[in-house]
Amino acid sequence: MICSLCPRKCGALRDGTHAGFCGVGDRPVVSRAAPHFWEEPCISGTRGSGAVFFAGCTLRCVFCQNADISAGGRGKVISTDRLREIFRELEGQGVHNLNLVTASHFLPAVLEALEPKPAVPVVWNSGGYEAIPALRALEGKAQVYLPDMKYMDAGLAERLSGAADYPEVAKAAILEMFRQTGPYVLDGDGMLVRGVMIRHLVLPGEPDNTFAVLDWIRESFRDGDVLVSLMGQYTPNGRGGPDRRLTQEEYQRAVDYMAALGLLEGYTQELSSAEAGYTPPFDGTGV
Repeated sequence: MICSLCPRKCGALRDGTHAGFCGVGDRPVVSRAAPHFWEEPCISGTRGSGAVFFAGCTLRCVFCQNADISAGGRGKVISTDRLREIFRELEGQGVHNLNLVTASHFLPAVLEALEPKPAVPVVWNSGGYEAIPALRALEGKAQVYLPDMKYMDAGLAERLSGAADYPEVAKAAILEMFRQTGPYVLDGDGMLVRGVMIRHLVLPGEPDNTFAVLDWIRESFRDGDVLVSLMGQYTPNGRGGPDRRLTQEEYQRAVDYMAALGLLEGYTQELSSAEAGYTPPFDGTGV
């Protein structure tokens, strides 16, 4: 197909021989499908989140912890029928939800594989760089949206993710996600069954970017609308970006700013989350 699924609208003929900007063709490439226990508590719970990690990405984040699959394309090419089977197998393992990680560039196949409707909520886990028509195709299919809001600084977005338009694209995308779900809903076990949780990774040496992201969230949403996850797991990897980890003082400053804005619904994290052990092995498990 001539691809226009993501905001880049690269127009690639992703026919199995040719790839798009995302680096992959049109058939799903999956690197891992297994219960995942390292998401926020309202996603992982006690039985794990049924995480399906897709290869390829529409961003070029130099600090990506999943670079082996996002940029390297590591994974197995599968059919839509096999993807549907994977979803059912994960449900059979008792996971709380199906967590589709960076699946935007495989949207047509994913939509087909989500029929019939899964018995557990579907979580759309993305970098926030989403096209509105694609999100509208997901309406009713995804019950939970888990987007990043990485940048409010276009220059920083271009330098670290190759997407100067990221701030405006992500703002529009998150507002569309919220239009679809409305205010977040937790079940009796504290699991997120509907709504939006916005993630932001605090970058070393870039406090103003974090403050601007938090300001936008506060300006755009009322109490009870969305959850916010403030992450401190930045890990330098030698491919570019800040060459050190976040300090406790930098992260605490971000936490304090978030609290001062009254953004009290969500999560902060221990800086030990920057350890490599929090990234699962992309070894084809479950594929």
